[in-house]
Amino acid sequence: MTSLRLRDGTLDIAETGTGKPLILLHSLLADRAIFDKIVPALAKQRRVIVPDLPGFGGSSSAGSTIEGIADRIADLFDALDLKATDVLGNGFGGFIASTLAIRHGTKFDRLVLADTGVSFSPEGKQSFYAMAERVRQSGMEAIVDVALKRLFPEDFIALNPDIMTERRNALVKTNPEFFAEACHALAALDLTAEIGKIRNPTLVVVGELDAATPPEMARTLAKALPRAELIEMPGCGHAPMAQAPEAFIKAVAQFLDLK
Repeated sequence: MTSLRLRDGTLDIAETGTGKPLILLHSLLADRAIFDKIVPALAKQRRVIVPDLPGFGGSSSAGSTIEGIADRIADLFDALDLKATDVLGNGFGGFIASTLAIRHGTKFDRLVLADTGVSFSPEGKQSFYAMAERVRQSGMEAIVDVALKRLFPEDFIALNPDIMTERRNALVKTNPEFFAEACHALAALDLTAEIGKIRNPTLVVVGELDAATPPEMARTLAKALPRAELIEMPGCGHAPMAQAPEAFIKAVAQFLDLK
């Protein structure tokens, strides 16, 4: 693990493997360990860089906007001298990746957007405001059970208690104030007017049973992008890289030129 001091803060990153760089951006309801089951396979062919997003883990906050967070991630390219990099974002990380492509798309190559969208419905926005209020009043424990049900389908939760314990332990370590900031940032975000500016080749992936960012959000996203493919993963929820790692690798392999 490395702590990078950038222009306006720090990012903690884990890095492994060699080859064309690939940055992985985690979701709001997880930490970077959500990618642990796919990193070894990816690292056989790629230089895999997994940051704690600003405000998570050892990374300092970048404020309460997705744009500010995306700008912090953009500083990684110069700090690590990254060339022809690909970016994969899940959920919250997907919104950040889309914003990164809108604002800094010439810095990298291909884009994978997993279980994300363009904006949230009024009901979705309200759920973020409610989560923010609950964690500010009662801490991360107050939303853990809800978070797990948004990450994974109920049958997977019932059959995988060890994974649920791991995910629960990771989530409760999140700084409540930073989490609340991120909730408000997601509620405020609407990429509708700018999403068409993305010129990076893009693969949109979504779990068929995603309760956090339902498949219709991914379909809307894919239609709005000028160069996008869409893959829907049967039986998967919001975090297919953790629920079905082999299937997820298979889904992205052709797009990322994995052998």
